[in-house]
Amino acid sequence: MAAALSAAEMGAEVILADRSLIGRSGATIMAQMTVAVALGSETPDHWEHHLADTLTAGRGLCDANLAALVCEQGPAAIQQLDEWRVGWARKADGGIRQTQAPGHDRPRCVYVDFLATGPAVAKTLRGRVLRQKLVTRIGDLYLTDLALVDGAVAGAIGFSVADGQPVSIAAKTVILATGGLTRLYRRNSASANMGGDGHALALRAGAELMDMEFVQFFPIGHLAPRLVGMDPIMWDPFRYKLGGRLLNSEMREFMNDYGNEEGGRYVVTRDKATHAILKEVEAGRGSPAGGAFLSFQHIPGDKLREAFGPVIDRLAANGIDLSKMPVEVAPIAHYHMGGVKTDTTMETRVPNLYAAGELVAGANGANRLSGNAITEALVFGRIAGEAAAMRANTIAHHSWKNALATEQLEIASASTPRPDLNLAGVIAELQAVMADFVGPFRTREGLEHALASLADMKSAIGTIAPETKGPYNLERIDWFDLRSMLLVAETITRAALLRTESRGAHQRNDFPGLDDNWALHQTVALHQNELVFGRAPVVGSRVSEVA
Repeated sequence: MAAALSAAEMGAEVILADRSLIGRSGATIMAQMTVAVALGSETPDHWEHHLADTLTAGRGLCDANLAALVCEQGPAAIQQLDEWRVGWARKADGGIRQTQAPGHDRPRCVYVDFLATGPAVAKTLRGRVLRQKLVTRIGDLYLTDLALVDGAVAGAIGFSVADGQPVSIAAKTVILATGGLTRLYRRNSASANMGGDGHALALRAGAELMDMEFVQFFPIGHLAPRLVGMDPIMWDPFRYKLGGRLLNSEMREFMNDYGNEEGGRYVVTRDKATHAILKEVEAGRGSPAGGAFLSFQHIPGDKLREAFGPVIDRLAANGIDLSKMPVEVAPIAHYHMGGVKTDTTMETRVPNLYAAGELVAGANGANRLSGNAITEALVFGRIAGEAAAMRANTIAHHSWKNALATEQLEIASASTPRPDLNLAGVIAELQAVMADFVGPFRTREGLEHALASLADMKSAIGTIAPETKGPYNLERIDWFDLRSMLLVAETITRAALLRTESRGAHQRNDFPGLDDNWALHQTVALHQNELVFGRAPVVGSRVSEVA
């Protein structure tokens, strides 16, 4: 939505296409927590301080130019949302309230009270899109491939979810803003449409992906007791706001046992917290459901009510009384640091093809700093929209040629009877393999097992989608999802096998510790339907001394 608004403001006619509901799918609508930005409303701040924390969290692999864009342009994006009345939480003096999140050196994260940040941002942008006459919204449109003319993107191919009919769109420029790929994992915080669609579209069009091995696991995703109708990653802001205690089965705080200095406050970055929790489970000191306990029992009841507001009542409806019991939490697939390789205008190596948001690789290195995701989506969306609109203005005529899209149209419309294969079951199998062998801790043996399993699944589903039988055919959607998910899962697994070190969100039990020889990016592209890996240097730091 940020990209569509930005392009329209440049005078471009925009189609905003989504396989689901416009502005109600993806990751932002799920994000209930905070947005990192150097406003300085709580304490003096500067975007370069934010950048320094981002680079530190990235474990030496951040593209400093991309990270600097997020940090430098973030304040303007947040102020614009404030002008659009998104509803940032306020202090008594009317200033925007900011709180300190893990990895930040000061209070820097804005939010909309009581787990409403993501929905409020999505609703605000959705309202702006609805009023923008240059943006045409098309939901329930599943895009299967991008169309190329002379090596440049000229549009997209897909089918209508409503009736299964093939659809082709001519476009002078295309922006991929499909979010991440955490649906590849059994336990995840993603919407159901975040299975790596954009990564697969980019690969098949000739773009490069980068840093695919770095999947971030949110350390304290809800595990037990059962929680209905609430975000599994809801505990994060309350832990660092109130000092919630992470306890093992001995009811002892353990985070400091792994070289982390919490000192009663939640300041440990996500990769380190994930490591500590899983090591406790591995040592036999985990909670009954296989995680850790998170306790707020030391917090007075009035303070809990003040912090949680109406969330307390929603928890009570789930049988959870935080004053009397801990909850169980465990790492959950949450974000992907890798993605499509772009320049600072968000253009890929394929002319006229751009990317935005979580789909863009580089800004977060090997581990994303808490709160940077929505900032990144807003900033990269605006940059991509402006750049794509400017490029479109230089193109006199559409270069679309139907003949060149024949193969893609055939893939989108072809079908074959397939009564013997449970495709939903294959997706569940894929998610289990990725969770068990390509999760937070990896080994050569496990990664090789995963590759063999992925190859078997790819062979099983074949190269043609199952027969179309009426509208909203879930079996057909599952097949196209698997087509992308299996390709993207292979890029993650092969990249993880090649990187023989442990860095940030990529941890190898057989190669513990950082290796300076691996202070570089891994790239991957498709060549004659085979994945080809390469290496790229890390762009240097942009941090200077700020008083």
